[in-house]
Amino acid sequence: MIRTRDFPAPDERAVSGSKSRGKRVHRLQALPAARRVLGIDPGLHITGYGLIELGDEARTALRVVRLVEAGVLRAKATDTLARRVQTLYDGLCEVLAEHSPEVVVIEELFSTYAHPRSALLMAHVRGALMLAAQQSGASVHSFTPNEVKQCLTGNGHATKNAVQQAVKGRLRLAEAPDPPDVADALAIALCFADRQSAAQALQ
Repeated sequence: MIRTRDFPAPDERAVSGSKSRGKRVHRLQALPAARRVLGIDPGLHITGYGLIELGDEARTALRVVRLVEAGVLRAKATDTLARRVQTLYDGLCEVLAEHSPEVVVIEELFSTYAHPRSALLMAHVRGALMLAAQQSGASVHSFTPNEVKQCLTGNGHATKNAVQQAVKGRLRLAEAPDPPDVADALAIALCFADRQSAAQALQ
């Protein structure tokens, strides 16, 4: 039998900082300082990844970033779910071992009532990718798709093309990242960079 023990909830009055600052400020302050950030857009067949390196300037609204590497991890559609998860896990482990990012940011899942099974299957992949990131020693974080789009384009419901163009401009690329999975992964990493800059400005 596994014993459990209930602990009393912490006294909110004892939490440091003003309550009026809101959850958003506290969430920003919880983001760690990092130089290399890996964004991941999880997918059952194609998982996009994008690694960026942040500049040293700490208190600018938008930190200068440099693209280190971006690409996709592919799993065969004909493979079993277990084999696909293993393929994507192994691929991410290789990327992590080669580049050693301090932070890994994985897009949060979203679902509609029309396609609940897709979210359940995706959860298997996302869990394996989070495990790989955690085992690497990186700090693991996540953002919702709408939060990333809002940060990069100013529109939480922006199109794939709009995200691609925003990433192209931000990283000063000759062409927009393709396939869109790569642009989404880079957008996730850039969102973290912007949130981290905001956190440092607050401090």
